[in-house]
Amino acid sequence: MASTYLAVDERLRRTVALKVLQPEHPGQPFHLNRFADEVTNLARLTHPNAVVWLGQGMHNGLPYLVLEHVRGRTLREVLAERGRLAPLEALAIGEQVLSALAAAHRAGLVHRDVRPENILVADSPSGGHSLLDAVVKVADLGLVRAIEAGGGQPAVTAAYVCPEQVAEGRSDQRGDVYSAGIVLFEMLTGRVPYEGARPAEVAWAHVQQDVPAPSRLVPGLPPVLDDLVASATRRNPAARFMDAGPLLQAVQAARETLTVSAATQVMRPPAQTQPYHSQPLAEETMIVGQVAPAQRPSWARLPGAEQPESRSRREAAAEGGVAALLDQARLHYQRLMADPRGRMRLIAGAVVVALLVLTGGWWLFSGRYDDMPQVMNLPKDQAVAALENLGLEVEFAAPQYRENVAKDVVLLQDPAPGDNVSSGDTVTLTLSAGPESRQVPDVTGKPYDLALVDLKAEPLRLKPVKAGERFDDLVPKGTVIETDPKAGEPIEPESEIKVIVSKGKAPITIPFVEGKQLRDARNELENLGLKVSVEYVDSDKAYETVVKQDPATGTGAERGNTVKLQVSNNRSVQPPGSEQPMPEVRNWNCGDAENHLAGMGLRVEVRGVRGGDDKNRYRVIRQFPNAGSKLQPGQRVIIRCEERR
Repeated sequence: MASTYLAVDERLRRTVALKVLQPEHPGQPFHLNRFADEVTNLARLTHPNAVVWLGQGMHNGLPYLVLEHVRGRTLREVLAERGRLAPLEALAIGEQVLSALAAAHRAGLVHRDVRPENILVADSPSGGHSLLDAVVKVADLGLVRAIEAGGGQPAVTAAYVCPEQVAEGRSDQRGDVYSAGIVLFEMLTGRVPYEGARPAEVAWAHVQQDVPAPSRLVPGLPPVLDDLVASATRRNPAARFMDAGPLLQAVQAARETLTVSAATQVMRPPAQTQPYHSQPLAEETMIVGQVAPAQRPSWARLPGAEQPESRSRREAAAEGGVAALLDQARLHYQRLMADPRGRMRLIAGAVVVALLVLTGGWWLFSGRYDDMPQVMNLPKDQAVAALENLGLEVEFAAPQYRENVAKDVVLLQDPAPGDNVSSGDTVTLTLSAGPESRQVPDVTGKPYDLALVDLKAEPLRLKPVKAGERFDDLVPKGTVIETDPKAGEPIEPESEIKVIVSKGKAPITIPFVEGKQLRDARNELENLGLKVSVEYVDSDKAYETVVKQDPATGTGAERGNTVKLQVSNNRSVQPPGSEQPMPEVRNWNCGDAENHLAGMGLRVEVRGVRGGDDKNRYRVIRQFPNAGSKLQPGQRVIIRCEERR
């Protein structure tokens, strides 16, 4: 959609990026006024982690955008060099990307093309090469909206597209959440979750399969990262974070969790190498990728931070005031101990204070608390009633899918069972959303072997059964014709599914018989082993001319199949050469003569036979016309019969 150039702003003498947009199809014009208005509105969105829009203009009839030039590399180039990133580095980059997306979502914008090529990793202001303090900027925020306003149709990238964009052609802020989850997966594993020979196969994989856990590809990754990717890449948009803001909070929480977990694993040096001294860590000490406050780069320090010297002076002054108070307390104690009554008062006061401390300590640490009850595996209504009876407040976390747990049953509770709780405390419950909706994947048109792979794949793990084969003129041999249940119908994991496979085109090819006489068409079809059924219809064609055939010419058929012929009943038009001689039927059995003449296509009138009698008890004594006379198809003939004696 665009070509990007490095350019110089001659007025301000600064380097900028120039993006010249191209129409999707040659000769397709942009609606320039609407495009320019949209760019002006988008330029008002500013964020430290978003590439700044500086302006726009026209060149040779095409619009261009003037953008901030970010010195650094794309995330794609970083991944190409390093393969995959350490978890803390991936979360540090993801935190800045989501910060920019969250600002865009609050402004009503949807990126719709979040991928490593649109994420720029700028050089660190401190000059270091660590990705933990690198500056990340998101490019093309609002570009899709501007292109659509100009009448264009932006493309999407199959590896990062959300399921609803593929299946329904729509996406919102939750689509950006899904794409950000795929980018996080790629940073952690060094690859995208789905690959294929064609973009369409990759795109539909997002609709039909769940994104695998990163730890399946990179063993040893913390479970919190698997949960983070799973929450962001739910196929059902309603089960995802509503926008980038909640996902940003989850990433920040995961980063804090990993940092604290790693800090507890820092080992002290062995005793024989360096003796232990009870001294504080030096200011230059680094803990798990975090820089101590004195070593944070200048661009990251909070304004007004105090120097160590000023803090020491204040602490010294405070220590002097404490010493004076201690001296006064010591003198007062000596005066009380010199007087017997003072000693009694001091002892009594100490006893009262001790009782108060013990009573208050019991109340603070035990007496005011109840044990948190076990409400997991209870239905929602029962769990809420049990907690409210203890005076506890109840709130609900986002529900989670569980295959074997009914909907609205409590999966998790916080605080845990047995923990201390007091009246008014809040308990967070996580409910089951029930089994996630599963649908039969569409494998029609695929070779049987590939269809088996798709049906047995996660998460469905179906059990395919080859239910049979049948001929099909359009589907190649060995290709799936249909499944039972059909594609798109709901199905439970590990269910049996029947697969019908094509045997290819049937061995007999139906010939073209339209326009032929019935007797010729019948002979041709019956010689091929096919059956014929005839239906007379009104037509302007000659009598017994085939008007239509079913199946059509070229269709495959099996021996014994029936071909339906529609034949003209227009007796007013006789086919050429249709005359035939009147046979000699005198002395024949009356019934045999009638059947023979009717088989010639003649209308037969029988005289001299009593109703209900067997016609073969009679013989033909007279016929009209006489034998040898020329007859037309459908002509009326008369035979006179008498009873045999």
